[in-house]
Amino acid sequence: MTKVCDGYYGRDEKGKAVQEMPKQTVPLYIITTARKRDTHEWDIELARWCLSINKNVSWLGTEVVIDSWNNIEKYADVTNAFFIFDEQRVVGYGKWAKTFIKISRRNKWILLSATPGDSWVDYMPVFIANGFYKHKTDFFDKHVVMKWDQRGNYPKIERYVNDAVLIAHRDSILIDMKFSRLTIPHHIDVYCDYDIALYKRVEKERVNVFELDERGREAPASDIAEVIRVLRKIVAISEDRLTKLKDIVDEHGKVIVFYNFNYELDILRQWCERMDIVYSEWNGNKHEALPEEEPWVYLVQYSAGAEGWNCTTCDTIVFYSQSYSYKQTEQACGRIDRLNTPFTDLYYYHFTSKSSIDIIIKKTLNRKEEFNDWKMVREWKKQKDLDEDPFAKYYE
Repeated sequence: MTKVCDGYYGRDEKGKAVQEMPKQTVPLYIITTARKRDTHEWDIELARWCLSINKNVSWLGTEVVIDSWNNIEKYADVTNAFFIFDEQRVVGYGKWAKTFIKISRRNKWILLSATPGDSWVDYMPVFIANGFYKHKTDFFDKHVVMKWDQRGNYPKIERYVNDAVLIAHRDSILIDMKFSRLTIPHHIDVYCDYDIALYKRVEKERVNVFELDERGREAPASDIAEVIRVLRKIVAISEDRLTKLKDIVDEHGKVIVFYNFNYELDILRQWCERMDIVYSEWNGNKHEALPEEEPWVYLVQYSAGAEGWNCTTCDTIVFYSQSYSYKQTEQACGRIDRLNTPFTDLYYYHFTSKSSIDIIIKKTLNRKEEFNDWKMVREWKKQKDLDEDPFAKYYE
């Protein structure tokens, strides 16, 4: 028998199903994405259980609050309630994770996520919330071996110890949702051309070819991150990517396009208008609905729309540029891979190139890791077979 908010459910000694409703209701708080809150997806789910954000029509006057993760700190002092944390945002140990832990210690709760974590540190806030560890320091002391970079400035996780304990903790909290997935995903790498001469010049001279200094000359890159941004832009603005996109839209008719940067959005907007293709957007500024008139293109920024919405009218996603995050890419793929999709074959076109930046990002994602500037430096040295760090001057 399981007790939840003074109610019981489960089976008795004879295996008979037993359920006892709580003697009094408790407030229900649903913390979800801003998009799900604004599109009222949870209102539909609540209606199936005779619940509503309108207390006057909610079952037994149950109070229901739906809000986004951005506002989770507003509920840090709530007690004796039930929380549903949807599309979990408690990876790491930032404000959201700390607030989640504080709430979990004074309320009943459940965390919903199809991608709970790629590494043990991703599970750390949930382990702490379940009482397995007192705090971050306790977790790190028992399971994490750190190492520092060559200059001794930035620590990073080298490896984990006592993995058997971590596996036991993980298995005790995860719920295996068994279902038969009928869809067949097809991941297709699409290699696109780019300005190789310009790319090599930036690699060699470390200049920002898209900005000019006071004398009207190309400005020198200020740090590693700027060099990488310039290289990514050189690759992304290739006209060949638009040619490849046109072929895919002609073949499939309805295409969701994920992108990273604002300049990519500008390119895609202009291309859609030039090709007379209906398009709409989901990003930090616009939250538009999916188009209806074919052919159409739905332009989605990774950070704003990689999760929290579904599409069952389309079978194709184009990743116009690669995300830095394996987990984010997986979540983006899930936008069309739904149980109620009418399609069996789903197509994912990953636009990439033979450039060093795209190759390194792809390698990182294949290892299910997050890409960062330091990975770029290490891989660059391997590719060029260099003894010296090509970016040493940036962190002297």
